[in-house]
Amino acid sequence: MYDFSELKKYPVAVLGGGAVGKAVAADCVLGGNKVHICDIEPFAKTTLAGLHKTGITLTGIQKNKYGFKRSGTAHFHKVTTDIAECVKGCKLIIVAVPSVAHDTFFEQLVPVLEDGMIVHIIPDNYGSLKLRKKMREAGCTKKVIIGGWSSAPYGARVTKEGGVMTSELWLVYRAITLRGAALPLSDQEDFLESSTFLGCFDSITEGDGATSGNTVLDIGFSNVNPVLHCPGTILGVGVMENWGRIFGGNDKYSYSIYSHAYCKSIAEVQYAFYQEELALAKAIGVSVQEFPKKNFLSRTSILGPEYMGDDCVVPFEDQYETAYGTGPFTIKDRYVTEDVPVGCHIYHELGKKYGVATPVIDSMITLGSVMNGRDFYKEGLTLDDLGIGQLDKEQLLAYLNEGTYEA
Repeated sequence: MYDFSELKKYPVAVLGGGAVGKAVAADCVLGGNKVHICDIEPFAKTTLAGLHKTGITLTGIQKNKYGFKRSGTAHFHKVTTDIAECVKGCKLIIVAVPSVAHDTFFEQLVPVLEDGMIVHIIPDNYGSLKLRKKMREAGCTKKVIIGGWSSAPYGARVTKEGGVMTSELWLVYRAITLRGAALPLSDQEDFLESSTFLGCFDSITEGDGATSGNTVLDIGFSNVNPVLHCPGTILGVGVMENWGRIFGGNDKYSYSIYSHAYCKSIAEVQYAFYQEELALAKAIGVSVQEFPKKNFLSRTSILGPEYMGDDCVVPFEDQYETAYGTGPFTIKDRYVTEDVPVGCHIYHELGKKYGVATPVIDSMITLGSVMNGRDFYKEGLTLDDLGIGQLDKEQLLAYLNEGTYEA
């Protein structure tokens, strides 16, 4: 068991200066943590500009079932572009960067890991597997706990004025529950307990609490982004690209897939996509967060239960003004350029390995590739990238559960 008695006295290191990174960093400060925040160049020139002066101000409707709300301006103990400087003296590390940036951050993080550190990847997006792989490749044997979460604790948007990023973050909702898992799962109890020492998890800790996933593959399958974002963006592209021209008045940036694209037909595609995920999880022998079909037949879809509970359903006949302006606004958004080559492509790879047909998921890869003028089948994340391509089912489960790895 991990000794949590003095954990609160150590600063929390947050790696990532995007919307999620800034939100969790600011929320940790407002929740009582001392926080170091880091982003790397060339991104830091924009994301960290002026941050040591202005801090980050959290605002927004922060919708959730229990009415948890925390707003205010957070100032950080340290703002840096040096990962080693950021994590020095810290026990809790939060990695909050897009999955496409995992490798770059992990290559700098691995050499400065120290015994007793606990790494939370938000969202995981297979980052736990990548980080363990980087550690093996570097010969790093530090005794650290590593795990990830199915989603971020909120829907966060950076407020801009005239195209310039401000210091204000708008929180659309706050999660009351999230699904997490450690790699290996034998560290699970300590990993979940450590989240209660992070201010950014307070709406979850004080809500319905964290849910224990069955291995980090479960967390990958339980990430709602691919099943929500890909069909909604790709099949709703006509509405999106005509928004502010033919539909929606003159404001292109009032568009939302939840408010303006989601409909029964797209929900049927999302549900079929989800059934393929369930089949993959069953074939491998891991669990996945389960949702009844009624949650798909809703403007909030399966995101709604994260912040409003299992009974959250917003009929398609109703307006959903809460989500106005949340986008995406282009087919080149991360809803496609990240969720297709990462989420969808890993499902595609697992389907081939375990003999599970994934025609709906594959259609998202095909259409997303055509619309972006790219080949996401070639660019996509592979099982070898995660260090599990050569493992058979028995070896994979031993690695996920006990940490026993066979090269």
